[in-house]
Amino acid sequence: MRENKSKTKLKQGLPIYGVLSSSPDPYLAELVGLVGFDFYMIDAEHGPLTPADAVNVARACDAVGVTPMARVGQVDMKLVLQYLDAGMMGIMMPGLTTAVSIQHFVQGCKYPPAGKRGLGPGRAGNYLLDAPDEQVAYVTQANEQILLLPQFEDIDLLETLPELTAVPGVDGFVIGPRDLALSMGYPDGPNHPDVQQRIDDAIQIMQQAGVWVGITAGDQAAAQVQIGRGAQIILTTISGLLQKGARLMLPT
Repeated sequence: MRENKSKTKLKQGLPIYGVLSSSPDPYLAELVGLVGFDFYMIDAEHGPLTPADAVNVARACDAVGVTPMARVGQVDMKLVLQYLDAGMMGIMMPGLTTAVSIQHFVQGCKYPPAGKRGLGPGRAGNYLLDAPDEQVAYVTQANEQILLLPQFEDIDLLETLPELTAVPGVDGFVIGPRDLALSMGYPDGPNHPDVQQRIDDAIQIMQQAGVWVGITAGDQAAAQVQIGRGAQIILTTISGLLQKGARLMLPT
């Protein structure tokens, strides 16, 4: 199993930066790694991506030393398994609303005895071409290296968040400010004081549980604000990077 460099940095107390992309193009993943991001996350919730796309994206990420990850939109552990077998080293999962559903998520992503993931001839395990003793090492390493990140995007989950964050095997939670704002009745965005207060409340609960906190940020200044309030995982988007780059290049 390849080292999850992003998880290694998190364990060292360092923040990590990543890009969320709805494109299946490996070229973008290479560029993201070459310019210095820690991880590249394909968005299979809002983007038309498949596990077949994930294979080539993972290859590109491996070539430049960036961690391949995926947001999977369907709470379907057989589908998640395909992304993991393709070489994704982290899964961000929306739509998990109970501790039981998060337990099922963890079990589906980890091999026994920590979970119930099936062992198949996927790319992540070198297609099971290694010797049996190396397969044993792979199973152990895979359980350690995979980064599991449910999302917090619904205000209704704030009350039960202490229970959700206490599920063993969860590495962190990623806060979705826009969807959280929508769930609170603010369709124009997350900048309302009420939304920001609930984000602070959620971060405090996550910190008390000892899990990492992820959130979006549009630039370095915004990232530092989020890190200052307790986040370790910073996400931006391909479209956001393109927009900011265009503003720097084009005349105003």
